[in-house]
Amino acid sequence: MKIKGITVKLYNQIPQGPDSFGNETYQETEVDVENVLVSPASSDDVISSLNLYGKKAVYTLAIPKGNTNIWEDQIVEFFGQKYRVYGFVVQGIEDNIPLEWNAKAWCEVYG
Repeated sequence: MKIKGITVKLYNQIPQGPDSFGNETYQETEVDVENVLVSPASSDDVISSLNLYGKKAVYTLAIPKGNTNIWEDQIVEFFGQKYRVYGFVVQGIEDNIPLEWNAKAWCEVYG
């Protein structure tokens, strides 16, 4: 049996420059990212994320090799709900990892 991820909708926020008040404005684009592994956050992940960021990790995302999207501080949608990716994406060396994923990120409930 082969491990296979799901399709996740990633909402990229692309900076468009400041508005008349000097606040950054963004254009939101939707990208479907296939083969993303989604797993519930372990108790160690929850404790680590609370200590590091003050946020509770709900899911851990395994991002497929070769994916060039920006994941930090972006909204993702899967299982019919939206989540926010936070913290840094942890990435390994692509050639040294045997499976199809080489990066992981935490996400919290959004909305």
